[in-house]
Amino acid sequence: MDKVAADTDAVEKALVDQGFKNAVVAHGEKVGIRVEVVERNPAQTGFVPQAKRWGHGTRACGILMLHCRLVRDYEHLPRSSQSRVDRAMTAVILRRLTGATTPARRTA
Repeated sequence: MDKVAADTDAVEKALVDQGFKNAVVAHGEKVGIRVEVVERNPAQTGFVPQAKRWGHGTRACGILMLHCRLVRDYEHLPRSSQSRVDRAMTAVILRRLTGATTPARRTA
């Protein structure tokens, strides 16, 4: 959260697993990010995806997998991977802003 708070002021809220509890919430308040602990229903057993946490993460992973080099772990340095993630997300943002469509890589 320190890096996110230092790099941007656009992040207002973070969702975390119930395992984090109070330490992360208190730290978030210090850096100006509201932290919400997503708790599961105690009546549920086993693995149950939590809608608030899993939706965006799954979508982001799917987007990254469409960019070939990100499918495999080719990079040796974290900054190399970060630059490729930045490039992939920039492509997504530009496509959404311009309304452009791209042909599917996989066609029937």
